[in-house]
Amino acid sequence: MSTENSATAATGIAVDVGAAPAPGAAPRPATTPLTPKATRGGTVLAALGVTAFSLTFPATAWGLEGFGPWSLVTVRSVLAAVIAGSCLLALHVPVPQRRHWAGLAVVGAGVVLGFPLLTTLALETATTAHSAVVVGLLPLTTALLSALRTGARPSRGFWIAACAGAAAVIAFTVQQSGGTLTTADLYLFGALLICAAGYTEGGRLARVMPGWQVIAWALVMCLPLTVPGAVVALSHEPLHLTGHAVAGLLWVAVGSQFLGLVVWYRGMAVIGIPKASQLQLAQPLLTLVWSVFLLGEHLSPAAPLTAAAVLVCIAVTQRSRG
Repeated sequence: MSTENSATAATGIAVDVGAAPAPGAAPRPATTPLTPKATRGGTVLAALGVTAFSLTFPATAWGLEGFGPWSLVTVRSVLAAVIAGSCLLALHVPVPQRRHWAGLAVVGAGVVLGFPLLTTLALETATTAHSAVVVGLLPLTTALLSALRTGARPSRGFWIAACAGAAAVIAFTVQQSGGTLTTADLYLFGALLICAAGYTEGGRLARVMPGWQVIAWALVMCLPLTVPGAVVALSHEPLHLTGHAVAGLLWVAVGSQFLGLVVWYRGMAVIGIPKASQLQLAQPLLTLVWSVFLLGEHLSPAAPLTAAAVLVCIAVTQRSRG
């Protein structure tokens, strides 16, 4: 499959997004010189991913109206894997090289299984506002793991802005939840760590294969676990199909689990893992906005001030050079 020309024309990203190298072929360069237009294109893709992710918690809350937590997580993964596998078959995408399998397993454990399951369990007892704290910490954690895993060395200004933005989001979300710690926090902090690992490994793999193939193969690799898991969960948990439940399931399966990760990994591959991760500082605030319209939650007057602070931090991190 070769889609380099069409992808470049559509996004302005001057990088190869064709098929992964054939066995025995020379590996692609890890980095490609970026023009301002390419950087803007990568930022837009990452921002689209953040927008898709910001709907995940409200959609999960809808899904839990009709599905049990284990059913929702396994069924969403199976549906996303069916879509991803169909795309891989239709485009005759070759199986990834063996050296990439371990990385894909980390992606699967982090963003296909771990994060969805732990956050869904948390949302059984916590509000979306409280659960959003994990997303406030995720950019900083991802940048830290990226520095350890890939050798990235962002500047001091980058780290100051990233920490300030994370602190603003954490303070806002904790204040919204009353500042109390619940059992759900254990799930949330676990989700934070495992998702950051999945994002870091996925961003690294997206530099040597198209980003959509990273998440597609990760979803397919998880099928031996998610298919029997869905069968068992559906047979033991109550099922009440409602409009909200079906809509929530479809969004977390198609929007969050597949399409959102496609553009997210592509954006990370272009602008780098640390900078892309800082765009997620806006995700908790977007989630709270969706929660007002979709779930009827109420926001405090601190929301506009926090939004302004976060936007400033994002602007600083995007201009910082490692």
